[in-house]
Amino acid sequence: MPQTKVILLVEDNPDDERLTLMGFRENRILNEIVVARDGVEAINYLEGKGDYADRLGGATSPQLIVLDLKLPKVDGIEVLKHIRQSEHNQYTPVVILTSSTEERDIVESYQLGVNAYVQKPIDFMDFTEAVKHLGMFWLLLNQAPNDALKGPLTSA
Repeated sequence: MPQTKVILLVEDNPDDERLTLMGFRENRILNEIVVARDGVEAINYLEGKGDYADRLGGATSPQLIVLDLKLPKVDGIEVLKHIRQSEHNQYTPVVILTSSTEERDIVESYQLGVNAYVQKPIDFMDFTEAVKHLGMFWLLLNQAPNDALKGPLTSA
């Protein structure tokens, strides 16, 4: 039986969390969504530690990680570094969804291997449209290396 394709949403702002979840639901993206509200919680989820120690017997690779940069405890840049250094998650698509338009945040995110950098729209309709496009592309159209690595390797 195929596993549910999980989205890890890393967002500390309750309003932005609610808008993102509504955007996914309104656009019929029905994947399981795990919400981490700070960088430590995100890392614990990915490593299968703390509150997530029982989940799937350890480290997990979501289908998509939607990551805010401005987080408590451990910021989004540090979480991204951790993801890219992880054997289990190094190829997982990561989309930065943030209010930051600082050039250094954009450049550093891409240097660290982010797949996309999206500024959070202010308007609700624009926000839900952005979430729709994120979900449609990264969950339905994109073929991630994690998917290919899970099955047997064959030569053409």
